[in-house]
Amino acid sequence: MSGLADFRGRWFVVKIGGELAQDRPRLAASVGAAVRAFRDAGIRVAVIHGGGPQATELQKKLGLQPRMVAGRRYTDEATLEVMKMSLAGQVSVDVAAAFRLAGVPALCTTGMSAGLIQARRRPPKVMSGAGPEPVDLGLVGDVVGVDTDMFGRIADAGLVPVLGSLAGDDQGQAFNINADTVATRVAAKLGAAKLFLVSNVPGVLANKDDASTRLPTLTPIQAREKIANGVIQGGMIPKVEESLEMLEEGIEAIHIVGLSPPDALLHEAERPGSHGTAFLRG
Repeated sequence: MSGLADFRGRWFVVKIGGELAQDRPRLAASVGAAVRAFRDAGIRVAVIHGGGPQATELQKKLGLQPRMVAGRRYTDEATLEVMKMSLAGQVSVDVAAAFRLAGVPALCTTGMSAGLIQARRRPPKVMSGAGPEPVDLGLVGDVVGVDTDMFGRIADAGLVPVLGSLAGDDQGQAFNINADTVATRVAAKLGAAKLFLVSNVPGVLANKDDASTRLPTLTPIQAREKIANGVIQGGMIPKVEESLEMLEEGIEAIHIVGLSPPDALLHEAERPGSHGTAFLRG
């Protein structure tokens, strides 16, 4: 616990992929246990979750074909309805159940609630891996504001805010937002000491098919080189690019970490690079 004591009173932000919510006991024993340890050390914790696998499964059940562009989901009106059902419904309840099992008092909702996260529609823009032309992702939002006071009040009430990655504008329009994007923006606005991007991937791998090639630490220069030479590819590109942007906005360290072993997240927090990939300002 000694490594965590240095962060008492600071924020940690934890992002979990929707695939992790499909195994509640595993989520409770890993992320839930780590969040409990963080809180016991006096650290404020916010959690952001996605719901990609659940949304894709529901789309197929409804006869809708998911459309992906450069690792991101294209969101039309029908897809937005699916995201509401998945993020604010199935995944939110499953994460709440896992955290309850872990003894974590989680308040599970979305960024729409109480204006916790303000968003506007993302304009078409050029994206890595999608060619030279600007890409329109539909009803996908950019985070333009975070109510840090409300986050603080929730934490002061002894609760952990757990948000699905939906947010909206003052006209009541909801937007689907990549959960990594929400997590990085929330972490930056909260002045978080650490941001953890947790999934089934143990970190950035030099060989994406070989977990033993995990890179313990990366500076921004090193990360951009690995994107350019194709070591970092696919859905990992936007995750890394968001991380690099937020390092420039004040987050002290960003960690990509998996769930194996179950205490990987906790140990990565105590010893950066020991169980994941730590992005450090170089």
